[in-house]
Amino acid sequence: MKLSSIFFSGMIFLTIPNLQAQQIPYKNSKIPVEKRVQDLLGRMTTDEKVGQLSKLLGWEMYDKGTDGISVSAKLKKAVKDQHIGMLWATFRADPWTQKTLSNGLSPVEAARATNAIQRYMLDSTRLGIPLLLSEEAPHGHMAIGATVFPTAIGQASTWNPNLIQQMAATIAQETYAVGGKNGYGPVLDLARDPRWSRTEETYGEDAYLIGQMGKSMIKGFQGDMLGQEDKIIGTLKHFVAYAVPEGGHNGEAVSIGERALRQHYLYPFEQAVKSGAGSVMTAYNSIDGIPCSSNPWLLKDILREEWGFNGFVVSDLLSISGLNGGHATASNGSEAASQSLHAGLDVDLSGTGYGANLQQAIKNGLVEDAVLDTAVARVLRMKFNLGLFDRPFVDEKLVVKKVGTEVNRAMARKVAQESIVLLKNEGNLLPLKKTIKRIAVVGPNADNVYNQLGDYTAPQADGKVKTVLDGIRAAVGKGTQIDYVKGCAIRDTSNSHIQEAVAAAKLSDVVVVVLGGSSARDFKTSYQATGAANVDVNAVSDMESGEGFDRVSLDMMGDQLRLIQELEKLGKPVVLVTIMGRPLNLNWVSAHVPAIVNAWYPGQEGGLAIADVLFGDYNPAGRLPVSIPRSVGQLPVHYNHNKPKHHDYVEMTAKPLYAFGYGLSYSKFEYSNLLVDVKEGASDFVCTVSFDVENKGLLKGDEVAQLYVVDEVSSVVTAVKQLKRFERKNIGAGKREQISFQLTKEDLKLWAVDNRWKTEKGKFKLLIGSASDDVRLEGVLELKKDYL
Repeated sequence: MKLSSIFFSGMIFLTIPNLQAQQIPYKNSKIPVEKRVQDLLGRMTTDEKVGQLSKLLGWEMYDKGTDGISVSAKLKKAVKDQHIGMLWATFRADPWTQKTLSNGLSPVEAARATNAIQRYMLDSTRLGIPLLLSEEAPHGHMAIGATVFPTAIGQASTWNPNLIQQMAATIAQETYAVGGKNGYGPVLDLARDPRWSRTEETYGEDAYLIGQMGKSMIKGFQGDMLGQEDKIIGTLKHFVAYAVPEGGHNGEAVSIGERALRQHYLYPFEQAVKSGAGSVMTAYNSIDGIPCSSNPWLLKDILREEWGFNGFVVSDLLSISGLNGGHATASNGSEAASQSLHAGLDVDLSGTGYGANLQQAIKNGLVEDAVLDTAVARVLRMKFNLGLFDRPFVDEKLVVKKVGTEVNRAMARKVAQESIVLLKNEGNLLPLKKTIKRIAVVGPNADNVYNQLGDYTAPQADGKVKTVLDGIRAAVGKGTQIDYVKGCAIRDTSNSHIQEAVAAAKLSDVVVVVLGGSSARDFKTSYQATGAANVDVNAVSDMESGEGFDRVSLDMMGDQLRLIQELEKLGKPVVLVTIMGRPLNLNWVSAHVPAIVNAWYPGQEGGLAIADVLFGDYNPAGRLPVSIPRSVGQLPVHYNHNKPKHHDYVEMTAKPLYAFGYGLSYSKFEYSNLLVDVKEGASDFVCTVSFDVENKGLLKGDEVAQLYVVDEVSSVVTAVKQLKRFERKNIGAGKREQISFQLTKEDLKLWAVDNRWKTEKGKFKLLIGSASDDVRLEGVLELKKDYL
C-alpha cells in the first residue's frame, strides 16, 4: 500500500469519532444551544436528570499522591450511583475541609485535577456530560495560591465600582485558569445588624451602594457574554433578607413586609440579575413564615417573571433539608425536595436534598415531569453556554501566568488602599514622618496573617501575606527602630503581656496599635455540616466573627481595650488601626486616641496598604458602607431608616458614632455651584444635578461625592434620606472638578399603596455632601406629575 493511502486511511480513522460526535446533535457545537439542550434532555433517564441537579462537595473528589492527581473512588461512586452534574469547592482548602498546604492543591495541581475529573466524565459516563465546577470567590478564589483581596465590607468602602469590576475580573481569571466556571459571590445582603456573624461578607447597609457593587462584580466575573476565556458566572447570595435575622442569629427567621423587601432587600439582586447574573443562591432563612428555598413568589414571580432571570437557582448548603429540619414545613426529605423543585429551586448544593429524596418524590407522584425537565434544562443550558461541552479542559501551562501574579498582587494592594477609612486624625497626627526614630508596633492584629484575611480564605504560604508590621518595616528607612510586642490576643486573656507593650511604648516616639477582631478559622474549631463554625464558650481562639460567630455585644474582646488604655496613659502619640469584620465599639478610643484608621479585613497586601496610608504614600478616601453604632441598644441604626426621624435615648444620642458614608482625607474639599435642571416628559423625566468640588489641601486626593434624596411627602412612608448617586474622583491639590449626576423616575419610585411602582409628583430634597450626615449643598427637585 502506498504511503499516501496509509495516511488517508489513518485520517479517516481519526476523523470517524469526530464525525460521529457531530452527528449527535447535543455534541455538535454548530447548532443552536437550545436544540442541543432539548436533544440531550430527550436522551436522559430520570436518574440522570436528577443527577444533573446535584452539586456535591468537591474537595473529596480527587486524590493527590506521589503519582500525581487522579479522580477519587468517591467521585467514581458518586458518578455511578448519582449521575452528578456539578461539584462545589473542589479546590477549597481550610480547616473545615481539612485541606492544608501539603494535602491540598497548588494552582497547577488544581488544573490537573480539573482535567482528570472532566476526562473521567467524558470517557466513563454514558452521555459524557462534563461537570460544572463552582468555587467560593467572594474576595478571591478560595484556593491555595490564589490572590486574597479585602473582604466585601472593605470592597464596599472603596465606593469605587469600576475598581471592584477590575478586581472581579482578576478573581475570574484565577478561577477560570484552574477549571472553575462558577464563582460564589457577590453577597448582596443588607447588613443592618452587625451582631450577625457574616457582616464582613456584605457590602454594607445600603441597597443602592450594594447594587452598584453587585453589578460591578457580575460584569467583572462574566464579561460581555457567557463562555468567554478567563470569565466565570457569578452566584448571587443570599436570596433574600438573610442579614437581618431576629436577634442576629445566623440563618433564623426574618420579619419583613413586601414594601421593605422591594424597596431595599430585593433591589441589589434585581440590579445584578439585570446585569446578567448566571446563578442565584437561596438563603437559609424564612420570610413571613415561608422558607426562601421553597418560596415560589421569590423564585418564580419575582426572579423569573418580573426580572427575567434565565440562569439557575441553587440552594445554600443543605437548605433544602432545612425544610424537613429546622423549618419543619415538610415531613420528610421527599416532600422537601418536591416543595423546593416546584418553587423554582433548580440545584441542590449537597447532593442530599435532591438525589434519593427527589427520586422518591418522583415515584410518589410529587413531581411533575415538566418541572423536572425545566430545572435540568437550565443546568444543561448553562453548561453549553459556558462552553463546557466543547472546551472541558484547561491549559495547565497557562496557570502560572494567571494565578497569584505580580499584577494581581498590585490589584490587591490597590483595592486595600482604597478601602481604608480614616476615622479620626486629631491635630493632623497622620501621616507619620518616615524619619521617626523609634516606633512601637503593638497589638494582636499587628503581625497575624490569618486575622487580616477574613473568612472564606485558604491556607497561605509563608511570606505571601504582608502584615501591618511588615508594611511599617518596608515603609521606613534603616534609621528607624521598630519594636514589636503583641501585648494580648483577640479573646484569650490568659497570656497577655500588657506591661511588655507599655515598656516598648515608653521608648518610642509613636505607638501604632492594631486591634479589632478575627474570622480566622483554625483546625481546633469544629464545624457544622453547612460549614458554619460551632461556637465553643470554652474556646479562646481569636475567631469572634465569620459564619456562625454571632455576637451579643460589639465590644472589643479580651484585653484589647485594657491594652490601649494603658498605652494611652503614657502621653505618647497613639495611632489605632482596626482590622475587623464587623463594626465594633470604638467609643472610648474615639474619645481618647488621636488617630484611628479602619482597614476591615484588607487581604494579603493589606499591611503594605495600611503603611501606605500611615506614612502618606497614599491619601485615604475610603467611606463607611455601614454605620458604626455607639451601643447595640441602638440597633438597627442604619442611616436610611423610615420616617419619622429618631429621637434620642435617655442614656445617649440616637446618632451612630460614625455614620454611613463617613471618611476623612489628608486633603480638605469644598463644594459649591449647585445647579439642578429638570426636564419632564410624557413618560419620564431627567433631572441633572451638577456641582463643583475643590481640593483645598496640599495633597492630591480622592473625594467621594454623595447625593441623597428626601421624598418630602409621599403616599407611603419612605426613608428619612436615601443614597441615589455617588462618585469617587481624584482631584489635584488646589484644583476644582465638576461632578454631574442624572436622576430619572427609576431613582425616585416607591412601591405604592396599590402595589405597583410609581414615582409621585411633589418635592424632593436633594442633599449633596461627603457623608450621610455631612451635607454641603441642598437643592430641590419638583415634579408636576406622577410617573408609572
